[in-house]
Amino acid sequence: HDEIVTEHPYTMIVATADACSASRPGARRETLERYIRRMEELETIASGFPGVEQAYAIQAGRELRVIANARETDDASAAKICRDIAKAFEEQLTYPGEIKITLVRESRFTELAR
Repeated sequence: HDEIVTEHPYTMIVATADACSASRPGARRETLERYIRRMEELETIASGFPGVEQAYAIQAGRELRVIANARETDDASAAKICRDIAKAFEEQLTYPGEIKITLVRESRFTELAR
């Protein structure tokens, strides 16, 4: 650090670009506390919607899996909930890039034949 031998003409350009990149918030490291808080915030916002049973933030908060109650939601309302969660994130959160939201509504039936 700061003892760069300039043998090549691009050395200073690369060092400057690296410094600029490192100055971005969260570019190098993010504190564990901030990471956990962001993941919990995603899950809390999604869990607040009616019909949502569980929400899991994965891929470092780049993706959210939402489990909806199949009895309370139909296909149309499940799609609306998914859109509403995305809108809530856009309005309430600041994040780089995008967050993929996947809502799962599942019914399982089991019968035994004897």
